[in-house]
Order: sequence, then C-alpha cells, then structure tokens
Amino acid sequence: MKELLRTTDPTEIAFATALLEGEGIAAFAMDVHMSVLDGSIGILPRRLMVADRDLFLARAICRDNGLPVTGADASP
Repeated sequence: MKELLRTTDPTEIAFATALLEGEGIAAFAMDVHMSVLDGSIGILPRRLMVADRDLFLARAICRDNGLPVTGADASP
C-alpha cells in the first residue's frame, strides 16, 4: 500500500474515500484512532492508503477534486 493523502482534516479523508470508492478504488484510513493520544485536538495527521496499482489513478482523482496528495511525484 502507498500513502495517497496525509491531513489533520477528517473531512478530507472522508471526501477522498467517497471519491475513490465511487471509482472502484479501495482506500484504507490509517492513524484514525490517534486522536486518543493527541486529546482530539487534531495535531496528528491521518493517512489514506491505496494499493500500489491504484496510486496513479487515485492521485489524479484527488487532484481533480482539489485534494492535496502526498508523494514525490504528487505535484500536477
């Protein structure tokens, strides 16, 4: 799995997940329960992961919808 998105905004994770599922791309949110450690103040980022084979298409979908993506080749 590869990291697609890293953010402290849970709405971006939900939006990206919905977009990807609509295109048939499975996404897995990591670090969701880290809010227990940071006291729910949102300082620890959450990550959205996708399968290696889906990374290129997932990045394009996120960029097309105004979501930031991570990675060396993530810039448009």
